Amino acid sequence: MSVRLYVGNLPKESIDREALAAMFAESGQDVTTKVIKDRKTGKCRGFAFVTVSTDEVADAFIEKYNGQSFMDSPLKIEKALPRSKTTKSKDEQASPEGAANTSAPKRKNKRAKRQNDNPQTSEAIQPDPRWADELAKLKEMLAAANN
Repeated sequence: MSVRLYVGNLPKESIDREALAAMFAESGQDVTTKVIKDRKTGKCRGFAFVTVSTDEVADAFIEKYNGQSFMDSPLKIEKALPRSKTTKSKDEQASPEGAANTSAPKRKNKRAKRQNDNPQTSEAIQPDPRWADELAKLKEMLAAANN
């Protein structure tokens, strides 16, 4: 079974697949590379995928090449996560009838969408928990400044 690896932190300029493959060729393993490019500009989007033959080869590959410099950028290499075929909302995943419902999604009018995008009108939006403490401090500072 082949294993797909994510190669990140590539420079966002023109990169040939062969140049990247040449770097990995010294490993002695049969690898295939795919540089992900922007459709309009043809430049690299900053990442690529490398496919190796086995899980053991993938681990050795990551150990050898992760952090190694390519075009003055240290590479970030890890096992690629499988692409999900469909993305379901939390409601569809939680309820079995959501999965059985195959009707077309309901359309919203533009005005309703704009109102839902406004954080002042939607009370369901919660702050990112990583920034909750900072947000609380800012709120206190604003309240103190207004008094």
